[in-house]
Parts: sequence; structure tokens; C-alpha cells
Amino acid sequence: MQQKTYYPKAAEIQRDWLVVDANGQNLGRLAARIAHVLLGKHKPTFTPGVEMGDFVVVVNAEKVTVTGTRTNSKLTTKMYNHHSGYPGGLKTISLRDQLQQHPDRVLRDAVWGMLPHNRMGRAVLKRLKLYAGPEHPHAVQVPQVMK
Repeated sequence: MQQKTYYPKAAEIQRDWLVVDANGQNLGRLAARIAHVLLGKHKPTFTPGVEMGDFVVVVNAEKVTVTGTRTNSKLTTKMYNHHSGYPGGLKTISLRDQLQQHPDRVLRDAVWGMLPHNRMGRAVLKRLKLYAGPEHPHAVQVPQVMK
């Protein structure tokens, strides 16, 4: 007797929209929960290698917190690097400055670190919508709210 493995078809995958309020939430714990939902691991039909996750809209990304024993030094010593592709084109910015200038990039980088670094991970990351303030243009699609 042979058992068959369940493999979801593209038409069977249902994508929901989820709103996350990042106000006062810890950066790493929030990123882990978002990555979990983006990958679809919260669904009973989860299958590795299949994009089963939901859309996630994050509001108030500028109000995310950083905790730990090195909180004050982490804001100045944690650096984000970006290279333009040209010789000498390395640009470095601290966590404190990144939170002030582009708070959505801090959360996007944290979530990207928890996703697979391949084609599927890049496709999954496109379903993450980040906004620094409380307003977002996805009011029509979003029925669920996660705290």
C-alpha cells in the first residue's frame, strides 16, 4: 500500500491579508512572527518549497523597539551596509540613523534575514508591505489585525 503526499495546487492556495502594528514591539520577535506568516507556516496545509503565505501589512514601523543588554550601544554599533556596485561605493549607516531616516528598511532587513535566500524568499518578501506611519493604502484587502 502506497501513501500519497499532499501537494497544494496554485488554485487551492488562499492568501489572506494581515495588519501588524509595530508600535512598541521588539524588532527581532516581530520579524520572526512576520516571517512565519509570510512563509505560511501558520497554516495546517504548509508544504516546504511552496509559497503558501499571506500578505502582511506593517504599520508604525518607526516605533519598533530594540531591547537587550546592549540596547544603547546596539543603536550605535549595529551597522547596515549597502554597496553601489562601484569601487569605493560602500555606504554604512548605524541602526539609530536608519530608524530615523528609513525605519521600514530596518524591519525589512530583519525579516529578510529569517527567510530563505533564494528565488522563493525574494518572492515571499514582495508580499510584505511596510509603512512608517499608521496609514496604509491596503484598507480594502485587509480584514485581520495581529497585535
